Amino acid sequence: MSARSPIADHLVELLGPDNVVTDEQELRASSIDRYRKYQDVHGVYVLPPPVAIAYARTTADVAAVLSYADAHGINVVPRTGRSATEGGLETAVERSIVLDGSRMNRILHIDPDNMQVTVECGVRLQDLEDELRPLGLTTGHSPQSKPLAQMGGLTATRSIGQLSTLYGGIEDMVIGLEAVFPDGTVTRIKNVPRRAAGPDIRHLVIGNEGALCYITEVTVKLFRFTPETTRFLGYRLASMATGFSVLREVMVTGLRPAVMRLYDEDDAQGHFAPVAQGQCVMVFSAEGHQRLVDATIATIEEIVAAHPEVEPLDPAYFQHWFDHLNWGEEQIRQEREEILQTSEIGFTTEVSGSWSIIHDIYRSTVDRVRAEIGALTWIGGHSSHSYQTGTNVYFTYYYKVDCAPEDEVATYHKPINRIICEQALALGGSIVHHHGIGKARTPWTEAEHGSAYHLLHTLKAAFDPHGVMNAGTIFPLEENPS
Repeated sequence: MSARSPIADHLVELLGPDNVVTDEQELRASSIDRYRKYQDVHGVYVLPPPVAIAYARTTADVAAVLSYADAHGINVVPRTGRSATEGGLETAVERSIVLDGSRMNRILHIDPDNMQVTVECGVRLQDLEDELRPLGLTTGHSPQSKPLAQMGGLTATRSIGQLSTLYGGIEDMVIGLEAVFPDGTVTRIKNVPRRAAGPDIRHLVIGNEGALCYITEVTVKLFRFTPETTRFLGYRLASMATGFSVLREVMVTGLRPAVMRLYDEDDAQGHFAPVAQGQCVMVFSAEGHQRLVDATIATIEEIVAAHPEVEPLDPAYFQHWFDHLNWGEEQIRQEREEILQTSEIGFTTEVSGSWSIIHDIYRSTVDRVRAEIGALTWIGGHSSHSYQTGTNVYFTYYYKVDCAPEDEVATYHKPINRIICEQALALGGSIVHHHGIGKARTPWTEAEHGSAYHLLHTLKAAFDPHGVMNAGTIFPLEENPS
């Protein structure tokens, strides 16, 4: 570590000794995220460890670390809640600093009059919701990682929640924000309901995955919290094609259910084994004003009734399922134990497409993965986020590892990811719906954007000309931003 110690020493000068970590084991664990969880479970780390983990407590701390790194060509990996799944937190190059904002965890201002709340980047979403709900308020954002995820990372990865059909994705919720660019420039995008003063510059920051800047503060919308009005519907059906047709009809009718999901036979067996009976399962919920909820539920029931082959199930079953869907530290601990005991591991990869192609993307992808991945235990898919123009498919797959831990990603995970991305692109969809490109899907960034990649490349060259922000995320490592 002697060659790296001057960097760590300088970080101590900037932040103080209590905010700089150089413990070897912690550095190794901080070289990855959950994309390499099999290696992590076995204590095998193949990526270069960071020089140090720097904990920022203020925006000024972030600016100081970024300015130093930019001046000396040191890679910076921005981090908050550590729940990323696509390799975005990997230290892909030597001489890296992990800049952690989890200690910037203040809820700055709850504004019920203007229905917005301002928080620092390290505020956990669950903690924020715990503060808001006694006031009869909610952000409406509810990803499965809610117990772990923090607001900076949710904004940086263009996150979406389980209630997105009603409340939207994080990009629909963010009103304004504060971010720091590599040269230390602090930018604040003010909080207004809408403006037409040129391009919407929020979207230069939302979804940048730490490859352009570091998000330090976020202001998001608030909604009324009405748990007493929530109602669920559940159905069993034989065909994903029929299910996609029902989802489309619900959306184009103008309904806004809180939850709208369609599971294929395999994925339904994993989630709803007692009621699935080898078939697909469809789930809806509605919440909000009681009259709107009742009208939404009644109209969904009318739409489904046009398909007599679709069989209704007990709504109470799905209410209980949804209440226990989120993942926290205990679920991760259990998963680690299961991996060690079975050598079997599961992942997800999500894509999106218009209504006319989504079933083809789903069907062709599942067929290819089953045909080409020999160690596959199973693969299933579900739709969980729908729009007027289309929906997503969230592929869930398990495989049994029969190689050294350091070879697991290259042997199994990357080939499955490649098939999913290839099929989405070949049929006109997107390679990623909400988890972010990270480093896992960076090889397909240019193919994803086509001629518009010029815009993305220009942003990198303008805002990070020395290439110090999260090397290998969104932009391939070999690419020179200048």
